[in-house]
Amino acid sequence: MKNSILLFIFIFLSSCNQKETKSFSFVNDDEKPKSFAQRLSQAAISIIDPSVDYDPAYFSIDYPNGDVPKNKGVCTDVIIRSYRKLGIDLQKEVHEDMVENFSLYPNLKKWGMTKTDTNIDHRRVPNLEVFFERKGTKLPISQNPADYKTGEIVTWLINDKLPHIGIVTDKKSRDGKRNLIVHNVGGGQVLNDCLFEYKIVGHYRYPK
Repeated sequence: MKNSILLFIFIFLSSCNQKETKSFSFVNDDEKPKSFAQRLSQAAISIIDPSVDYDPAYFSIDYPNGDVPKNKGVCTDVIIRSYRKLGIDLQKEVHEDMVENFSLYPNLKKWGMTKTDTNIDHRRVPNLEVFFERKGTKLPISQNPADYKTGEIVTWLINDKLPHIGIVTDKKSRDGKRNLIVHNVGGGQVLNDCLFEYKIVGHYRYPK
């Protein structure tokens, strides 16, 4: 009799434990899906490579998903390569929008172009500025570092003449006040505390 009672208690408790286990979902924090902004930051950090030569030369590349040689690039290639890590081909995205809205882009005025060119259109900062404003969100420009968040895009005008672009990451400056930027201004694809080093002229968010 005693053994029968113990067996009943064991079966009852086992049944309760099974029901309780099924009522909860145990998820490892490392397995939780990251936001698009976090994934873009991670993608930008993953392509850091100081050995990349800053080379603004014109290259004939494939379309879609074309890229210049891996050991070369400019600031726009940081953006293109980072987004491509997430399956977004800015070469294709920019080209398709430009085909439909060519007059909205500065090609004719700045470079005398009268038609699209998939080799270079997406590699020009002014074109990306137009694209991100049209297809993404144009954000305010300020001198408050807290306004520049992970996964956002910033454009600058260096010495009032050189357009530049970079990605805001989730990494912080030594004083903890500014998010670091992945960009290429001549020293390869690097992570720098340079948010306010140049004149900010554009601030965007483009989660596809």
